[in-house]
Amino acid sequence: MPTAREILLDAALSALATLPWTSVRMVDVASAAGVSRQTLHNEFGGKDGLARALVRDAVDGYLAGVEKALGSVGGTEDKLAATAAWTVRAVRTNVLVRALLTGCWSEWLPRLGPPAAWCAPPVPGLRSAGPGPPTPAELLRRARERAVAVLGAERSPRDLEALAVTCEIALRLALSYALVPGPSGVEGETAPLVRHVVERAPDEVARRAVSGTSPRAGARLPR
Repeated sequence: MPTAREILLDAALSALATLPWTSVRMVDVASAAGVSRQTLHNEFGGKDGLARALVRDAVDGYLAGVEKALGSVGGTEDKLAATAAWTVRAVRTNVLVRALLTGCWSEWLPRLGPPAAWCAPPVPGLRSAGPGPPTPAELLRRARERAVAVLGAERSPRDLEALAVTCEIALRLALSYALVPGPSGVEGETAPLVRHVVERAPDEVARRAVSGTSPRAGARLPR
């Protein structure tokens, strides 16, 4: 069962889909979530705290989706294709994920303020807001590192380096596809495209990393 915090975040994100952040009212978010305005303030300390929580939730949700996609069935190509398809879907369906991965924050989105504003508790008694939101490059790096960690078990350092490049290519291809959709605009089309590119990685070492073959042992490693 979702917590009050999760329900409030969902209500705020839904409001953001139809209204600019400056027009989103705390009382309306609380009403849509079915809780009191005081409960909302207790959770987030104010509208700035709610904005920070929304962005953190978008980051966590995107990376959780990456983890889930990497756990899908199939080999390396299939897992990267699933990760790419998820990236496209997340960018197209969540305005905050789109802003986080592209760096394009429109006037409709929350104004996050300087990084220092994230480090102080919004109101006395609340926990620290923590570090500021990641840059697009940082978020892409986190996704890439998770992919390498999942797909790179028992691979040589040389293979891991090539695998990191392959994962980077898959993610950046997905991001470009999200911003400039294909003819039908369906994110599922991204999967075969990424699989095609990964299977034909131009670098020989990258191909070995994808297939799971170690250049030292010459044996095929498990995916």
